[in-house]
Amino acid sequence: MLLSMTGFGNSSIDRDGIHVASEIKSVNNRYLKLSVRLPDSVVRFESEIEKLVRTRVSRGTVQLSVRLRFPAGQSEHRIDQDALQSYLRQISDIMAYSGEAGIGFTENPVSVGDLLQLPGVVTDTEFPEDLVNSLWPAVEESITLSLDHFHDFREREGESMRIDLDRQCETIERELIQTAAASPQIIHDYRDKLLERIRRLMGDASISVSENDIIREVALFADRCDINEEVTRLRSHIEQFRRMLNGSTSQGRKLEFIGQEMFREINTIGSKANSVNIAHSVVEMKASIERIREVLQNVE
Repeated sequence: MLLSMTGFGNSSIDRDGIHVASEIKSVNNRYLKLSVRLPDSVVRFESEIEKLVRTRVSRGTVQLSVRLRFPAGQSEHRIDQDALQSYLRQISDIMAYSGEAGIGFTENPVSVGDLLQLPGVVTDTEFPEDLVNSLWPAVEESITLSLDHFHDFREREGESMRIDLDRQCETIERELIQTAAASPQIIHDYRDKLLERIRRLMGDASISVSENDIIREVALFADRCDINEEVTRLRSHIEQFRRMLNGSTSQGRKLEFIGQEMFREINTIGSKANSVNIAHSVVEMKASIERIREVLQNVE
């Protein structure tokens, strides 16, 4: 099973007249980076909320927001009327002074919005302790439902990526079969070309070459071009890669590491095998590895 690092989930519930809505979204990141936005009334539960998210998510940039709506007549914030009246008196005094001093002011120099932004005008409502504590079960339930939705989204995306990765493995396996089949022919072709060059040289000059010398030269070439070890290791990596693809957990980092090992073996095959056909297969395998790398960047 694979999980995408890109996902979205939300939920909303009503408990005892209080409406709780939560939303979680994420994008890819090498590590887990969690950002939580909470109303002031439930900020005290931030550590519990982070623990809740971390039990379900291990990688990615995750943003979680929670909103509360209280029954009519209740609000998280209130207007401090004493502070507001103090500001209004000061503004009135300034306007009266400016009129006497001949300083021009507009008819409405300050709007309601300007007043509400002044320090101390809007303050947090101090809810009773028992009310604040009673909010946690509803908040926890809403976040859990959002995480369930979020997980389903990521699982669907992960299945699409798993299919794509499996298809790339099939391409590598197909090209690897052709590579392994073409490898012995390289030695035969080299031997034939070597004998042909020797015959030409012997025809142009009075020289002789022993059979042992030819065998030794072909053996050295065969050793330099031998890719059996790389082919075996690459097949083993593909098998391990597939096991993780179909495992019960999403292991993006381990898949990335195995992908690097696969690329290393393919690169070695390309550098050792002196063959046009094998070179074409190596290009196809490298293209599949690049696609695997691209997909794994978004796998948890």
